[in-house]
Amino acid sequence: MAGICGHWAFAFGVLGNIVSFIVFLSPLPTFYRIYKKKSTEGYQSIPYVVALFSSVLWIYYAFLKTNTTLLITINSFGCFIETIYVGFYIFYAPKKARVQTIKMLLLSVVGGFGAIILVTQFLFKGAVRGQVVGWICLIFSLCVFVAPLGIVRQVIKTKSVEYMPLLLSVFLTLSAVMWFFYGLLLKDVNIAAPNVLGFIFGILQMVLYAIYSKKEKAIIKEQKLPEIQKPAIIVLDENMNTSNKKLPELTQEQIIDIVKLGLLVCSDKVNVASCPNDNNTCAAKVDNMPKLQTVEA
Repeated sequence: MAGICGHWAFAFGVLGNIVSFIVFLSPLPTFYRIYKKKSTEGYQSIPYVVALFSSVLWIYYAFLKTNTTLLITINSFGCFIETIYVGFYIFYAPKKARVQTIKMLLLSVVGGFGAIILVTQFLFKGAVRGQVVGWICLIFSLCVFVAPLGIVRQVIKTKSVEYMPLLLSVFLTLSAVMWFFYGLLLKDVNIAAPNVLGFIFGILQMVLYAIYSKKEKAIIKEQKLPEIQKPAIIVLDENMNTSNKKLPELTQEQIIDIVKLGLLVCSDKVNVASCPNDNNTCAAKVDNMPKLQTVEA
């Protein structure tokens, strides 16, 4: 029975490594965009510093336990890739963000992890040391899994799934499932317990995505462009009375007066635009315009 559990634990550990590998590579499009723009564009470095600290912490725990080789492999890759992400961020970040990132690195990875090693090495021995480090990993992992609650709140508030990628939620959920069974088969509560919460939040994110993506599509479909009103076309019916059908005819003199009036109005506009501050010159130009001739009916 123990041999069967060991084989299944190894299988889930390998699957967990594969899925977690994809999760670790998911920020690559973000950093490619940073590279193209030569700017961090308001992105935060906190997720990458936290992921780096988590990977280092789990490696330390894995070295204190037995049969946790697969935990070491994936977190070693996590340390490598997260270090590259953080270094990339520091290189392209503005001065203020760069200083904050360096402070977080010193506080968490150097100070925090260094303090954990010193305390556990000098105050605890044997199996107790592994249990204490396991509790620290468990608490920290719970905090990491609770972090997506901010995204969930934003989705509910804005009714938009723009900031919650579906694929990332799916892979995080799969990762939680794999590592839960890995910890369960190894009878390691510190590995299994946090992933229960990770699985719940992953399912919650996917349900919210399904709900609000449908609503978003429905809203977009309802928002139609305003219809352009076609100009009304007046069609004269041949059966209409001849008195209504014919327009009043103008004499030649009336047509000439209408043309002159149009020229006068246009010239007044041009004169006002050309000399707005010179009233005398404008008045003289208006006086020189041809006078309209009245036509007796």
